[in-house]
Amino acid sequence: MRKMTESRQIWSASQLMAYIQEIGFLPLLDSGIWGYSAEEVVDDECRYVVFSDGGWDWPLWKWKGPIVQEGNCVYGKFFACKAGFVSLDWWPDFCNYRRSKHPAPEEGSIEEAILLTLQEHGSLITRELRAACGFNGPKMRSRFDSYITRLQMACRIITEDFVYPQDRHGKEYGWGWSLLTTPEQLLGRDACHCERSPEKSYQRLLAHFQQILPDASQKQIERLIG
Repeated sequence: MRKMTESRQIWSASQLMAYIQEIGFLPLLDSGIWGYSAEEVVDDECRYVVFSDGGWDWPLWKWKGPIVQEGNCVYGKFFACKAGFVSLDWWPDFCNYRRSKHPAPEEGSIEEAILLTLQEHGSLITRELRAACGFNGPKMRSRFDSYITRLQMACRIITEDFVYPQDRHGKEYGWGWSLLTTPEQLLGRDACHCERSPEKSYQRLLAHFQQILPDASQKQIERLIG
């Protein structure tokens, strides 16, 4: 198992996919731990750049969709409310522990309504989901987004893909929107089931993070495990 302290230069989505499979967990952007993010392991040419005409390019950002679509990892706001990847090999334990810390939403709650709406439609981009749940009033967007983030941290909502608007020439532009769904809908119920107890899953996660992040403090690791 490669440790995060070892240098790495990644040039393509396929290389990043392989790296995620190797280490199991990878935040997209700065995690607070030196070297531990997709942004830091890709080559400089794959990072965000702004051109003189105001345009921009960010290969890493564009790789998210193909990586998620490949189906070997799960993407969402899992790490201290920040986005990142979890390999399918580690997803059952991660999901098992996180859901034990964040039980299923109570009947009649907003969180339950969000999940039921997603289950009914299969998948929706955030603004469609927000409208379907009736969050249309002023200042509702940030409030709704906080519910979505909590449900992602609880491993109950994930990102299926990314949807981009198109200009009149059919060219995609902008930052794109997350197409949200439930893990059961995308991966199947078996992928979200773990035979171990939540405590045993936690111990496996702890040992793994200590192995790949030997210089991280206990507090930093605990923050990642959630």
